Parts: sequence; C-alpha cells; structure tokens
Amino acid sequence: MTRLGSFRQNINVAVIGASGGIGGAFCRTLAADPNVASVYAFSRTEARFDRDNVAWHALDLEDERSIERAADAVGDTAFELVLVLTGILHRGDGLQPERRLDELSPENLARVFAINAIGPAMIAKHFLPKLSGRTKTVFAALSARVGSIGDNRLGGWASYRASKAALNQLIRTIAIEHARRRPQSVVAALHPGTVDTRLSQPFTRRTPADKLFSPQQSADYLLRVIDNLTPEDSGGFFAWDGSPIEY
Repeated sequence: MTRLGSFRQNINVAVIGASGGIGGAFCRTLAADPNVASVYAFSRTEARFDRDNVAWHALDLEDERSIERAADAVGDTAFELVLVLTGILHRGDGLQPERRLDELSPENLARVFAINAIGPAMIAKHFLPKLSGRTKTVFAALSARVGSIGDNRLGGWASYRASKAALNQLIRTIAIEHARRRPQSVVAALHPGTVDTRLSQPFTRRTPADKLFSPQQSADYLLRVIDNLTPEDSGGFFAWDGSPIEY
C-alpha cells in the first residue's frame, strides 16, 4: 500500500541528504513504495541502496555549482516530491551548539548558516523548476522546533536556532513566489522530532524513550504529513505529527 496516495501514480522523488540517517530511511521507504517510479538520491558522500529504482548523484550542499550540476544530471526528469533532509548541529572540529553568548564565533555561525539555510535555499533555486506542473507536488525541508522564535523559552544554541529560523523564513518566502507559478504545489518546513541520528545523539541522554524516534519512525511520520499537505498549507511549518508550529 502506498504512503503517498494524494500524489499521482508513478512519481519521481529527489532526496537531498541521502547519506544521513533520516535521508537513508526516506530513500529505502520511498523506493519500496508502489507509487514511486524512481528515487534520485543526492549527497556529498556516496549512498548505496539495493534497489534498481534508486540512482545516486553527488551533491555538495555548500557549493552552488555542485547543486546546479546535480540538477542538470537528471535531465528532463520532472519531480513530484523534493526533500531536503540535511542539517548540522555539531562537528568534531570544534563546532558545538553554544551554551552562552561568549561561545559565539563568526566562523561557526557562517558554517551552520551555510548548511542549514543557504544550502536548502540553493536547492530550491535549482530544483523547484524541476517540479511537475501537472499535479500535486511538494518541496519540503527539514527544520527544527528550536528554530521557532515564538517557541524559544530556553535560549542557547544560537547558531542552530538562528539558522533554522532563517530557513523557515526562506521557506515562507519561496512558497509565496512559487505559488504564483504553480498554485497546486506545496512548499513546507518539517520538524522530524528528536531522532536517533549522528546529529542529535550527543544530546539525547535525557530524552524519554517514547520521544526518541528511529530514523525509520521519523520518515514514516513525515511521509504521512507530506501526503496530507494541501496547497493551503504551503509556506507552513509542521511537526512530525502534522501539528503546525509557530514561526
């Protein structure tokens, strides 16, 4: 049974961030869906899937020329679903979420914004024109609840919060422009919940077991949200359970 019943039959899907935990779960699930003809998997490092209908292409989120080449590599393929499943919170080379203002550095701010906000915006620039014009289409990017300005009551994690807030604003702006060309299309930001991936593992020690999702659980929840999205939802920010999140 398909998870994407609101789409036309035999859709094409692009997954950016295929080598990550959530991205890999999406690729495997979508490749097995009877309503999906092909999955185009994009990532900086090669991702392999044991399915004939998955094709991998190199894409460096921090290099617009790489994004443009990846979009060109699929030729005239029209997508019904484009997913940007990327993000950075920490890295072993000294990048960690800030606990206090005096831990901010321009280098870390720039790196986090490059991956969490600028990269997805460049994906939209080059992949939105490849969405099918005939039927329901969705462009969705992973955001995070901590990127909500209205929901921020704890402070901290300034780079990550600000970059995801910037992504949310970009999604909203892109959705308004995109609706003028394709009013039946949806552009949305999605919060995947707290997921047991490399991004969140150092910070999940106190997360209750029932609130910590596997990548597969998160993918399943988000596919349900995506299938229920309508053009009236375009520009919105939605949690894994479908509930709207304030910007």
